[in-house]
Amino acid sequence: MALLVNSTQNVLRETYDYYLWTLSLSDKRTVGWPLVDSPMPTAVYTLLYLFIVWIGPKIMKNRRPFQLTWLLVPYNLAMAALNAYIALRLLTASFRLRYSYICEPCRQRYDPDELQIADAVWWYYFSKLLEFCDTFFFILRKKDEQLTFLHVYHHSTMFSFWWIGIKWVPSGSTFLPAMVNSGIHVLMYTYYGLSVFGPAVTQYLWWKKYLTILQLIQFTCALILGINGIRTGCEFPLWMHYVLIIYMISFIVLFGNFYMKAYIAKGSKCMEVRYGQCLDDEETIEKRKLKNN
Repeated sequence: MALLVNSTQNVLRETYDYYLWTLSLSDKRTVGWPLVDSPMPTAVYTLLYLFIVWIGPKIMKNRRPFQLTWLLVPYNLAMAALNAYIALRLLTASFRLRYSYICEPCRQRYDPDELQIADAVWWYYFSKLLEFCDTFFFILRKKDEQLTFLHVYHHSTMFSFWWIGIKWVPSGSTFLPAMVNSGIHVLMYTYYGLSVFGPAVTQYLWWKKYLTILQLIQFTCALILGINGIRTGCEFPLWMHYVLIIYMISFIVLFGNFYMKAYIAKGSKCMEVRYGQCLDDEETIEKRKLKNN
C-alpha cells in the first residue's frame, strides 16, 4: 500500500513539474490577460458547458420552448460584428508584418502589430466561450435535434484548443486559421441571425449554399498546412502541427459524413450546414418535422 501511495505521489509530482516546465515556455506577452494564466477557467467553463448540454434537455423536456427571436437576431449579428473585427485586425497587422501564409514562426516581440495579432487571437479565443450560447439557445428552444455530436464536439474542444494558442503561440502562423475562420463566421452568423425571420428574408441570402463548401475547404487547407509544416521543418511547435492535423482530420470525417447525409442523400432538403445541423428557416424545419412524424 505504501509503495502504491509513493508511486502515485511521484507521478503527481512529475506531472506537476512538467506542467511548470511547460509554463516556462509560454508566451510572456499574454501573462495576466483574462482567462490565460491558468487552465482552470477554461476547464471549468468547458465542463459546465457539457453539464448544461446533458441537463438542459432534461429540464426543458416538459416545458414549452422559448421564442427567442428578440435575442437571437442581436446575438448573431453581434457575433458577426465581433468576428469581422477579429478578421480585420489579423489581416491588417499580418499584412504590415508581411507574414507568410505558409509558415510564420512565433516570435515573442513587442512590436505594436505583433501585439495587435496577439490581442485579436485573444478575442478569437474568447469568442469560443461566447459561442457556447449557440447550444444554450438550441436547448431553450427545444431544438434537441440540432444538438449533434459534431456540434457539441466542436464547441467543447475549440475553447480549450485556443487557450493553448493564446497561452503559447498567440502570433505567427496561429493568425491564419483564426483569421479565415472568423471571416467565415461573419457570413455564418449574419445568415443565421437573419434566417430567424423566415423565407421572406432567407430567399435573399444567396451566400448560404457556399458556407459549407468554404468550411470544408478551410479544414482541408489547415490539414495541408499542418502536414507541410512538418515536412518543411517550419519553425513552429512540432506538437501543435500534429494536434492540428489530428483535429482537422476529425472535422473532415465528421463534417464530411454529415455533408453527405444532408446534401447528397436522396430527398434531403437541408439548405445549409453549421456545426453538424441544418440551417433552415423556421418554416422549413417545421415542415420537415411534420413530414418525419
